Formats: sequence, structure tokens, C-alpha cells
Amino acid sequence: MIALIPATPAHAVILAAIHAESFPAPERWGPDAMALQLEQPNCYGHIDPAGGFVLARIATDEAEILTIAVAPARRRAGSGYALLLAAIATATRYGAKSMFLEVSLTNEAAGALYGRMGFAQVGRRRRYYPDGADALVMRRDITAAQN
Repeated sequence: MIALIPATPAHAVILAAIHAESFPAPERWGPDAMALQLEQPNCYGHIDPAGGFVLARIATDEAEILTIAVAPARRRAGSGYALLLAAIATATRYGAKSMFLEVSLTNEAAGALYGRMGFAQVGRRRRYYPDGADALVMRRDITAAQN
């Protein structure tokens, strides 16, 4: 089992470093962006101290994954699954009924994980990412019984 800790603005530098390892330069979030998100009352996050994190937010009864990153050395070790499960559980506790996320069409590993976890494509944003890749908009119903 992966032991996650709650993310706070004090973790911004660590989160930005993991994000920099995980995404191409034009898509990276810096420490200021991380701290700004976590300072919002409707935003929360979880950290895998071994090299991963998720940031999400709640708006009424919907939750959204803002970003999720797993350092390359930690991929395929269950970190992404654990982080996503924690984000869903937290959203459920706050009353969310559904969760959304966006994933690059070129990120097949992440897309497969989201599909295994019950997310289904509900939209597409053409040329959304800096490299010109489309974003798939995915959604999943969430309830306490599904976690």
C-alpha cells in the first residue's frame, strides 16, 4: 500500500519538481501555480512521497482533476492508481457525484489507467496541448459505494 499525505501550499516546490519530471516544458506548472491552487478553498491534493501527486478541485457536486503527475521512476508501481483513488475518495467526502479530467490523446498509459478506473470519454478538445495533441475529456460517476 502506498502511504499518501495531504498536499499543502508548503509542498509547492516539491510538486513543481515532480511535475517538471513528468511533463514537457510547455506544460509544466511552477511552484507559484501549485501554491495558488492549493490556497483555494475548493482545491485539495495528495502526495506520494516517493514521487507523485494529484491536485483536484470541487465545484458544487462535480470534481475535477487539475493535474496528476508520477515521476518516471515511479510509473507502473501503483502510484497513479493510489493517487486517483484518493482524489475520488476525497471528492466523495465533499459531496461530489462525478469527476472529470483531461488527458492527452498521446498519453496512452494514463488514458488506459483512467479507463480501467471507470472514466469514459465525454468530449474532446482539439489541439489543446502545446504539442498540438487533442485532449480527451473524461468523466466518471462517483459514490461512496464505488470507492
